[in-house]
Parts: sequence; structure tokens; C-alpha cells
Amino acid sequence: MGAIAAAVSKKNENVVPKLVAMLRELTHRGTDAHGVATPNLVAVAKSIKELFDEEVESSTALGHNLSRILTRDRPQPVQGEGFSLVFEGRLFPPPGVSEAEEVLTMLKSDPQRNADYVIEGLNGSYAFAIAYPGGVIAGRDTMGTNPLYYGENEATCAIASERKALWALGMRNVKSFPPGNLAKISAEGFSFKPVKTVTQPPLESLKMETGAKRLRNLLLESTRKRVSDVDRVAVAFSGGLDSSIVAVLAKMCGANVHLISVGLEGQPELRHAEEAAEALGLPIHLQTYTMRDVGEVLPKVLWLMEESDVMKVGIAVPFYWTAETASRLGRNILLAGQGGDELFGGYQRYLKEYAQSGALGVQKAMYCDVASSYETNFQRDNQVCSFHKVELRLPFADLDVAHFSLGLPLSLKIDSTIDPLRKRVLRRMAQILGMPYFIVNKTKKAVQYTTGVDKGLRKLARGEGITLRSMLEEAFRRTYPSVEL
Repeated sequence: MGAIAAAVSKKNENVVPKLVAMLRELTHRGTDAHGVATPNLVAVAKSIKELFDEEVESSTALGHNLSRILTRDRPQPVQGEGFSLVFEGRLFPPPGVSEAEEVLTMLKSDPQRNADYVIEGLNGSYAFAIAYPGGVIAGRDTMGTNPLYYGENEATCAIASERKALWALGMRNVKSFPPGNLAKISAEGFSFKPVKTVTQPPLESLKMETGAKRLRNLLLESTRKRVSDVDRVAVAFSGGLDSSIVAVLAKMCGANVHLISVGLEGQPELRHAEEAAEALGLPIHLQTYTMRDVGEVLPKVLWLMEESDVMKVGIAVPFYWTAETASRLGRNILLAGQGGDELFGGYQRYLKEYAQSGALGVQKAMYCDVASSYETNFQRDNQVCSFHKVELRLPFADLDVAHFSLGLPLSLKIDSTIDPLRKRVLRRMAQILGMPYFIVNKTKKAVQYTTGVDKGLRKLARGEGITLRSMLEEAFRRTYPSVEL
């Protein structure tokens, strides 16, 4: 794991110094090794400073910062036949060699022709870039669970794991790289091609019991792929339906599971999480925080997530604490239940859509939410976790799970416009797994509310005499003074 970066000059100038500067902005994502590459040369160093001393010149360059999570993780970039490669992320199921070596073998001696096969044939959470004499080819996994951004200015086209690396080059209109796409990057700019993206499948006519059993098998397999290469995992745990399912499935797959629940002092949901953990027979670590902790962590969270959105900040703060706790407990693989609400209709707003637009309207809204989860959830959570050298894995964010779930009839998710529970097929699946009633039928509560973070942030804003939105925007401007909101 770590950080990826690539740059192409529009003026046939040496971009290696810019590439190294980008890696320096991303050192929080990995410090175990640092590397740069041209199409025909790879240089790896122990520090960013050593990279500056390397006499490497090229109008096309790649870079990588390594965070060694597993023993198979190796310094990158790696050299192919007339090209170089950086691969950031994981393949599921895990390969017998490093992920980069697996992809290198797939590319053979013709990366321009074979790059499509990486996205078409490999499931996982990843981003990659290939430097060849004509430019760079870059790609991102179908679900978009591993962050990647792109941007350009008058002199350079570039991609990176976080926006701050591109902002450091003076790029302002930075965008999220579309999942399941390949991009050819040259002196002329970016050319994107969709390869394997999330689509709305035809709706199946399934009964509840059949749907729940098939869903159980798919989620169990997704979880197995994500824990088969590790012994110990942590689960971001609220005691709600999604996180409890992830915890139970990980336990069924033989993983040593430890639950982590965070919140402000006095939050009643912490007690619920403790009771749920006891009912599931799993150990739990409860970590409480104060209003002072909220204020102290806010600038760091804004710097990591690179946004000031009220809802996203309210989620990012408890995720930061969860990853921090997982790291302290020596568990650098964190599982979470992100994706369940979008796939199975968990949000209250789907009821309003149902009343206004009918079943087709809700299904369309849910598909759009799944397809855009990379921007609304996944990249934020990855960026917060990576700071703590914690790797986030999401069993619900699996292409097979998503395809099956999007094809379920709405009646298996929401039974009416006033359905208080929703996610019906997921709840039936939980019953099949033998989970207790008080977890199976727990109503949806967003993490920013159950942890007390939203309330805490609003209290801080009131203390300053401004709205929460204004407080976050002002804090963001202090963090990134040259970036427009």
C-alpha cells in the first residue's frame, strides 16, 4: 500500500523534479520506500531526499511511496519490457506474488494493448500507471475504492492518490479519476476509455428467501477474499446491521476479529455496540473522546480528506479515530460496512423518492448512489485510514455483490413508502446467519449522529458564533489557502 503519482510534460521538459515533489506531499501514505521511474529506468530510495539526488531525467515519470502492510509488499515502480509500472492497492483474491508482479506478468511486453485486461480481469481495490515512451496509461478499479485524481496545467498532466499532490503543482481543477476507466496521458492531455464500470443489471424476479441465501453466499465469498491473506483484522463497529454482518462473516472465514467502536463520552450507542459485540461473541474496544478532541482533530481530518462538506467531515472524524485505534492495537487491516445503505435502501431519503417517483425512481437513485460512492465515501475513508498505516477493505464494495444487489426487485429492500427499517433482504440474511433480533431490526442511524460528532461540531461552531458550514469552510481555507472551495 502507499501512494501513486505520474506526470507527463506538455513541453517535453524534465518532470522528475515535479514527480518527486508530488511524492513528498504524499509521504503520510508511505515512508518504507520511495521510487521514481521513466519508461526505461527505475530508481528506489529510502527517503525522498535521496530521490532528489538521483540523476533521472524524463518528460514522462512515475512514482510510488510504499507503506508495507503485508510481507509481499515490495518497493515500486517495477520495470517491464520497455515500460515501467506502479500498482497501488490490492487484488481479491490475493495473488501468490506481489500485486505489481502479478500485473507486470499480465501486461507482458505490450502494455498499451494489455492494460484493458487488468481492469477486465482483476477484481480488487487499486489504481495503476504505466510509463511507456509515448506517455502514461493509468487505470482504476471498477468500484473506485482506491483513490486516484487527475489534473493538468499549461505545463504538465498528472495523476496522484490525493489532490494535495496535484494542488502542489498549481493545478486547480482537480477531478476524481473515473472508476473502471483507462486513460492515456500525453502532451496533448487526457483521453479516457471506460473498460468495466458499474452498470444497472436487469431486475431479477426473486423471492425473499432465495435472494437472502444468494446474497449470503456472495457476501461470504467477498469477505473471504478480503481476509484470506491476513490473520488479524479490525472491524469498524457500531452494532448496526451492516457492521455486524461484516464482523460475523469475517469470523466465519476464520479471521481473528476485533471490533472497534468510537464516540464522544456519554453516547448511548456505545453501550449498544458493547451489547451487540457480546451477543456476537466478539471482543470489542470502546474508545471515547471529548469536545476538545473534536476540535483538535478537525484540522488534520480536513487536510486528509481535502473537503469541507459537513456530512463528510462528520463521518471522517470517527473514521479517523477508528483507524487510529486499529493502528494502536496492531491491526492494520480494517473492515467496514460501507456500501450497504446504497445497495439495499438504507437511507430515509429513499422513502421520499419512492413516494415521489415510484419504484423505478428509487432504483435509479440507488444505482446512482452506488456508482458515485467512490466520490461520496470510499476515497475519503481510504485517505483517512492510510494516514494511520491502516488498510481499509470493504466487503459490500464488491462488483459481484453490487451487480446482484442492484438487480434485486425493490420489494426485497423497501416494502412501502413508510417502511421504517428498509434493507429487508439484508435483514433476512442476518437472520439466516443467526444474528440476534435487536441487531437484525435495529433502525438506521448515521455514524456522525451515533458517535455524537455532528452534535460536537455544531457546538464548536456555535461557540464561534457561526454556522457549522462556515466554520468548516474557514478551517479548510486555513489548511489549503490557495484552493478554491
